[in-house]
Amino acid sequence: MAEDVNYASVVFKNKNRSRPEAKNEEETVYDEVKEKKNSTEQSPDTNDKKADGRRRHYRLLACCLVTFCVILLLGIIAICVYKSNVINLTAEKMNLTMQNQELEMEKRNLTNQINDMTTKGNELNISRAQWSIDAYCPRKDGGRQCKSCQPGWILFQSSCYVVLDYKTSTDRKTWEEARENCKIMSSDLVVVDNAEEKKNVSDNSYHRPGNEGYWIGLKADGRKWKWVDGSDLADSSWIETPTDGHCAISHQTQGWKSVKCNNRNNWICEQKALSV
Repeated sequence: MAEDVNYASVVFKNKNRSRPEAKNEEETVYDEVKEKKNSTEQSPDTNDKKADGRRRHYRLLACCLVTFCVILLLGIIAICVYKSNVINLTAEKMNLTMQNQELEMEKRNLTNQINDMTTKGNELNISRAQWSIDAYCPRKDGGRQCKSCQPGWILFQSSCYVVLDYKTSTDRKTWEEARENCKIMSSDLVVVDNAEEKKNVSDNSYHRPGNEGYWIGLKADGRKWKWVDGSDLADSSWIETPTDGHCAISHQTQGWKSVKCNNRNNWICEQKALSV
C-alpha cells in the first residue's frame, strides 16, 4: 500500500506501418496503459472496505461477548441472592418451629394448670358447700336443723349480722383490716339501706367505756359518702359532711360519726341470710 506499482503493457509495433496506423497503435497503447492504471488505483478502496468489514465484525463479537459476560454476572448475582434467601428462610423456619414447640409446651402447662385449678376449685366449692351446710344446718340428735344465720350471727330482715366486739385496742382493727376480716367470713362491712336497718345497727353498736363505736361499710370518697357496694349514701342527714381519709362508725347513743380510717375500732359484718 505504501508504494503503488503500476503495470503497463508495452507493445512494439512495426516501423514500416503507415503514420495513421502508427498513431492508432500509439493511442491503443496509451489506452491500455491508462486502463491498467485506473484498475490499479481502485484496489486500495476495496482493501479499505474489507478492513472496515472486519472491524465491524470484531466490534459485533466484542459486544456479544460483553453482553454475555453481563448476563452471566447477573445470573451469578441472582443465584447468590437466591441462596442467601433460602438460607435465611430456612433459619427463620427453624426459629418458628422452635417457637411453636415452646408455645405448645406452654399450652400444655397452662392446660395442666387449668385442670389443677378446676380440680382444686371443685374441691374448694365442695368444701365451702359442706362448710355452709355445717354452719347453717348443724347436726343435732342425729339430724340437721337449718337456720337462716350461722351461730353467733343476728338475723334481721333478709340479712345476718355479726358484731365483732373486743375490749382491748390491740385486737381492734382499722377500717380496711375490719373489711378484710369480714371478707374472710364471706361477708362485708354492713351496708344500711333504710331507717329500720339503721336502727338495728345502732341498737347493736354497744356502748361501753373506751369503745368509740363500730366500723360500718361507709367511707368518704371524693367528698362523698360511699358504701362498700359502690352506692352513694342516700340520706345525708345520717352523718356529718365527709372528709377524705375518713370512715364512718356507729355508736349506740351518738349515732354515726366520721373518724379517721386508720383508727382502731370494733366492726359489724353483714351477709345475706339463708332461705330455709
